[in-house]
Amino acid sequence: MLERPPGPVTKVGAMDATRTEQTQNDQITRPPRTRARISVVIPTLNEAANLPHVFARLPLEELFEIILVDGHSTDDTIKMARELCPSVRVLLQDGKGKGNALACGFAAARGDIIVMLDADGSTDPREIPDYVDALFDGADFAKGSRFMEGGGSTDITPLRMTGNRFLNGTVNALFGTRYSDLCYGYNAFWSDVRPKINVDCAGFEVETLINIRAAKAGLSVTEVPSVEHERIHGVSKLHPVRDGLRVLRTILSERFARRGGAEATRVRLVRELDNNGAVGGPLAPPATPAIDMPSSA
Repeated sequence: MLERPPGPVTKVGAMDATRTEQTQNDQITRPPRTRARISVVIPTLNEAANLPHVFARLPLEELFEIILVDGHSTDDTIKMARELCPSVRVLLQDGKGKGNALACGFAAARGDIIVMLDADGSTDPREIPDYVDALFDGADFAKGSRFMEGGGSTDITPLRMTGNRFLNGTVNALFGTRYSDLCYGYNAFWSDVRPKINVDCAGFEVETLINIRAAKAGLSVTEVPSVEHERIHGVSKLHPVRDGLRVLRTILSERFARRGGAEATRVRLVRELDNNGAVGGPLAPPATPAIDMPSSA
């Protein structure tokens, strides 16, 4: 497998003056690293065969909770997740698509830091500390990039590469950003910025939406080099042309959206499965779960 060589992080956020003013006005207090709680949100749809690879690479000792948001899988995705990590929180998304799944996971997350991670093995959980480092170095949002020094991909096709380059350039031109990658799903952010990005889309345009809204809100964005690997099992649910058009529509919609509209979010009544598979009521106030792997025989 392709290993990621060490590479620098790059600060690429726009409107830093605005971000500083907002931070001062909001008087945000964030915990030190020794006390920070990290939530990992993993959207799934029939990913049972891939989860052992993903969970085996999670830095469990650094995590507060793992949230699996399932799109009503027909395989053993949920059963496998519970076998791999009995304390995993399992949510049923309230709609369809990756964007909706992430929105449900973000709403339920109880940590100070939220990490977005794919379930197909393409994003390496061992990179999570790099994203957390970027946040503790001052970023509000740590954005993965396959196309900066130290990054790479063994999965992206020429068509997707061309589309990403065009869409990335369009965003940089319209929003004054200096992003090197746009359509990549490995990101992390402080949970207090959730209202700023307010995910309200359904599909694979979600990464673009988040990146644009982070810039429009004046958040401090740092790019982190990341290596994308090939999906281990199964077939990708991404359709380059169809989803590329959705991304383009999102870019244009955000360009002409009224200022401040991103924070007008609806309350999600996310429901969680208990260990018996029963659907509970709307989530209760946060509790502190433990991340425990099953003991070896």
